[in-house]
Amino acid sequence: MEDYNKIIESLGVRFIKAKNLVLQQPFTVRNYYDVGNNLILLHKGSIFFGDEEQMVEEGELLFIPGGRSTKVTYGPAGEGKSITNDDLITNREKFFRSNNDLDLIGDADESHSYVSFEAKVFDSVNFFASLDLPAFLISNNNKLANLVIKVVEESMQDLPGKERLIGLYTEQIVVEIVRHILKNRMFVEQLATNSTYFKDPRLIDLFNYIKENLGGDLSNKVLSNVANVSEDYVGQYFKMLTGINPQDYIEYQRMERAVFLLRTTKRSIREIGKDVGYKDTAYFCRRFKMMFGIPAGKMRRRESAMNI
Repeated sequence: MEDYNKIIESLGVRFIKAKNLVLQQPFTVRNYYDVGNNLILLHKGSIFFGDEEQMVEEGELLFIPGGRSTKVTYGPAGEGKSITNDDLITNREKFFRSNNDLDLIGDADESHSYVSFEAKVFDSVNFFASLDLPAFLISNNNKLANLVIKVVEESMQDLPGKERLIGLYTEQIVVEIVRHILKNRMFVEQLATNSTYFKDPRLIDLFNYIKENLGGDLSNKVLSNVANVSEDYVGQYFKMLTGINPQDYIEYQRMERAVFLLRTTKRSIREIGKDVGYKDTAYFCRRFKMMFGIPAGKMRRRESAMNI
């Protein structure tokens, strides 16, 4: 239990977005993907997920970890068109209507609420992504369901302390998800492996160095000096503890930073690419599309598409 307390205490949680949405037409997104973690509460209607099209019952929650692609169907199974994540981002208003009336939350047919958030170990590693978890169902958890509604309600209003409460509720959501995983003994092996982050301070040094130097030289030679291990061994050492080789991890961190800058600044794609370590803009754009399935320019427009 001590390791799990360390995990929770080390997490940096950041709220991204919350909405109450009403389905306009049924559809299936074949490769739903988001950088943030998404917790979806189904009020009324139908949602199915995964290749086996597991059903989400009304009142249940679907958790989709950030960085994990999954198939999601909104509306009755077998109805509606099949689209890509790119199609959803580009034409979101065709599929969902945003409800902004507090009194109508949960009343409309085919409606759900969701909260999107980050949860990072030492503000460096995406916790749920590091576990390599699939999307999964959370049942019989009224506390989590109520927290989702509270975040959505706060996000709809312009009241004093709004950001503070949303932050507190979002942190509670993360704790409750971890507790649910532990209580139901889900993903035991992944959690045990993840606790290795806290057993070797050299790994934490690497995480922090990478985070602070995304635009610089992050070759294995540089990393070996940070961790005080040989250049030949640093890749094996990193993968042994995290399950991913350091250069793949670095690219993901660079791309995630690029997504943040695309969403929050008006800087050019060329400037953003350079800022996260890519001198060749064309190569940056190719790698970005390969990782996220959409061009960097469309990711920039994603925020306006989400604000339907």
